[in-house]
Amino acid sequence: MLQKLSIHNYALIDSLDIEFDQGLNIITGETGAGKSIILGALSLILGQRAESKYFFNQNKKCVIEGIFLLADEKLKPIFETNDLDFFKESILRREISMDGKSRAFINDTPVNLSILKQIGEQLIDIHSQHATQEINDKDFQLLIVDSLANHSSLLAEYRSGFKKLNQHNLQLKALINKADDAHSKQDYEQFLFNELEQAQLKEGEQEELEQELERLTHAESIKRSLLATTSLLTENEVSATSILKEASLQLQSIEKFDPEVNLLYERLRSSIIEIKDIANETTSIEEKTLHSAERLLTIQQRLDILYTLQQKHRVVNNTELLAIQQQLEDNLSQLLSSDEQIEQLKKEIDLLRTQLTQQAKELSVNRKKAIKLVEEQTTLTLKKVGMPNVKLVLNQTQLIELNKDGLDEIALLFTANAGQAPAPVNKVASGGELSRLMLAIKALLAKHTSLPTLIFDEIDTGISGETALKVGEVIASLGLDMQVLSITHLPQIAAKGNSHYFVYKNEESDKTTTGIRKLNAEDRIYAIAEMLRGKNPGASALQNAKELIG
Repeated sequence: MLQKLSIHNYALIDSLDIEFDQGLNIITGETGAGKSIILGALSLILGQRAESKYFFNQNKKCVIEGIFLLADEKLKPIFETNDLDFFKESILRREISMDGKSRAFINDTPVNLSILKQIGEQLIDIHSQHATQEINDKDFQLLIVDSLANHSSLLAEYRSGFKKLNQHNLQLKALINKADDAHSKQDYEQFLFNELEQAQLKEGEQEELEQELERLTHAESIKRSLLATTSLLTENEVSATSILKEASLQLQSIEKFDPEVNLLYERLRSSIIEIKDIANETTSIEEKTLHSAERLLTIQQRLDILYTLQQKHRVVNNTELLAIQQQLEDNLSQLLSSDEQIEQLKKEIDLLRTQLTQQAKELSVNRKKAIKLVEEQTTLTLKKVGMPNVKLVLNQTQLIELNKDGLDEIALLFTANAGQAPAPVNKVASGGELSRLMLAIKALLAKHTSLPTLIFDEIDTGISGETALKVGEVIASLGLDMQVLSITHLPQIAAKGNSHYFVYKNEESDKTTTGIRKLNAEDRIYAIAEMLRGKNPGASALQNAKELIG
């Protein structure tokens, strides 16, 4: 229940603290005194949008705080899901700064507005005179039935599955579009891959072939240079080795006289051996260097293939060609995998749709049973509030395709007149009938949803006299099981309250403010008498007020 509401710097309210009681809390006051302002402030901690233009003082922030007493732990899971501390006395707070920015808190933990609204909707349901249009909404009509069908777990499981089905369908569509695009390129990419695969590309092959081509092209020059080198090193009469040999003999002849000469002699001998090795290798290379026109042609043809492929794919070497070949292979492999994935996803969708259809049928059976209960209990309440000839019908029709709620569509038909066929509410219900119908439905929903607090904002629209008395009795009966706040202009309803609050205006120093106070027994009689007869009520009005209060 809403234990306390604190409002600071909102509309005509500078600072206000209201403590509410269990049962039926009545709120009355003159038109324009600010009753709707209090509801407006309360709606802010239930997640509604805020505007700084409604500040009482534009130089201060607005703070709205509600303290809620949670009698049991039914709401604990929703707190835990949002990583919030759960206390039996929980606080919802909203702060709006001068620039219009707002912050929300639950038990001093910052939350976004969606979480504030999600939890707020579990604490309070505000029904205003304008909310009667909700009765024409198809989703609301289905909600009425679902609230009495006792299948919340099944419905939640179905909706989760239906969400998953939609996600699967979107994924399937994306996969098919991607596969169609890939299939359109498949033949060309397969051709490119085959062409590269047939080329049997090798890393570094191009560089090796280009070097061999250079050798073959300049074979004669290479041979001449190699032969000349060998001759200069070992074969000429005045070759390098003969000169070094003569030098080594000269050193050998004197090495016994100087140890350092011996070292030079050994080094010279090593050089002669090294030069002979070089000469042998140049001879070997020269012998292997052959001019082969056939091999030259083979290399040129192979390089032509590589150069053509590189030019085609706009790259400069085999490494890049091999990367393209790998990418093409991956694309073709992925296409095959995508086709398999599509088939697997189709099977999952078919299985999920079968499961959802079965669940939807189960929901339909439950709803059919609940419809009778809704019709009977709502009709009974409506008869209590002065509609003896009322007839309420909930038509259940089956849809062809699954939707978020299953396979059902509910249409609420209504008539308050004998001999008149039930028709859509917006076609036949007057304002007073609409108010009583919504009261009956809200009363029914409140009993089956365990909502802590229900607020009626001038639900007395279009009714008076004995009917108003009956409406008051229905609202009072709700107060036996839950907290009810009712803003009313009717004394018949106000008299049924367990607690009575009076909203008033103060006009001081050229500034108007809104206040609220809880009435004691004597003040309450006087307030209801004023509702009966206006200002300065006489003795008869006061007596009438006492009788209404009972």
